[in-house]
Amino acid sequence: MKNVLVFTLAVILAIIAIASLGNIVGMAICLIIVYFSLKQFLKTHSTWQKIAWGIFGIVGLTGLLGNLPALAGIAAIYVLYVGYKNWKKEKAEEIEVEQDPFVNFERQWKDLEKGRTKI
Repeated sequence: MKNVLVFTLAVILAIIAIASLGNIVGMAICLIIVYFSLKQFLKTHSTWQKIAWGIFGIVGLTGLLGNLPALAGIAAIYVLYVGYKNWKKEKAEEIEVEQDPFVNFERQWKDLEKGRTKI
């Protein structure tokens, strides 16, 4: 039952992440615009150029605000990543426990004591 719920949650998060890809790309482009305009704004000494870069930065900020739903997609991708990482770690621990020679020895010793082992 737990695996079904985890799988269902993963499918829902994947759908949210895929649906938010457009907003994520738009947010990335707007972040680049804002960063570039801020750097140029700080470099220039002319008042008119400062006004132009300021307007360009404000346009980038408004685009950034319009792409805020991308945060839901970024959060969904992060939760999927952390879940996959933990799932992978659990699988590795299960394999290590099964291949532990002491666990196998103890299991064989118990079988030998009960008389089940054919020699």
